[in-house]
Amino acid sequence: MLPQHGRYTFSPIVGRPRYAWPDGSGLAVYVALNLEHYAFGEGLREELVGGGHEPDVLNYSWRDYGNRVAAFRLKQLFAELDIPLTFLVNSAIYDHSPGLLPALRGPQDEVAAHGRTNSEAQGLLDEVGEAALIREATEIIARQEGRRPEGWLGPWLSESRVTPDLLQEAGYRYVLDWCMDDQPIWLRTRGGRILSVPYPQELNDSSTIVGRRESAAVFADMIIDQFDEMLEQSRSGPLVFGLALHPYVIGQPFRLRHLRRALTHLAQHRQNVWFTTAGAIAEHAMAVEAAGTPLP
Repeated sequence: MLPQHGRYTFSPIVGRPRYAWPDGSGLAVYVALNLEHYAFGEGLREELVGGGHEPDVLNYSWRDYGNRVAAFRLKQLFAELDIPLTFLVNSAIYDHSPGLLPALRGPQDEVAAHGRTNSEAQGLLDEVGEAALIREATEIIARQEGRRPEGWLGPWLSESRVTPDLLQEAGYRYVLDWCMDDQPIWLRTRGGRILSVPYPQELNDSSTIVGRRESAAVFADMIIDQFDEMLEQSRSGPLVFGLALHPYVIGQPFRLRHLRRALTHLAQHRQNVWFTTAGAIAEHAMAVEAAGTPLP
């Protein structure tokens, strides 16, 4: 036998118990907006142009454009289309960009945790260090937001072998790191269960535009095609459509124009889908199980 993670068992999506999202919708739609901060001159980094040296002024300032300019443009677009946001927040944002979250966050939006900073990968820490990272990020976000976050996405989706255990023990209800399904499923931990909510690794502006060097026009077409196909598939069972965005990538004006086109298409189908947050998806799925329909 090959090594196994032991977090979940194989469960084909066909034949599972059926349930619906609120108002009978088959497709739940959420948008994750990653608000990230990077150390200057050290640590992991997202690169528009590779091959530079530290201090990497080009790539650092490109990333910081997202917090200073692009995030506000994006929020305006989502407000115009009445689409809520799940903000995935590095806790370092509150010191680096004071006032950013209060200016962006609306009553429909959710703030979930995204570690301390994207300059580090928590999965490389020992268990004590990783638990301290989770605790620190959680406490900062809870203090700033007036409530503790319920969901977690690790920076770079980095996990150690005990990350789900530590998150469950820290009181998290759902995690976004695992991308193996189109429905929420349970992960086993040493202290109980934590829900995995689908997070998109392909419908992600960073992996598509920065990683694979696709254009914004192609990315917008991907959003529309993914949505149309999943809307059709959701006739046979509930699905989650997630869209992952980074302001410094998609918030560049020439890319924002194409995102506007794609989101307008989604909004035109409002009567057939549930526009929501990752946390609300987790809450509804748990309520479905409490009412008697087991989740995978």
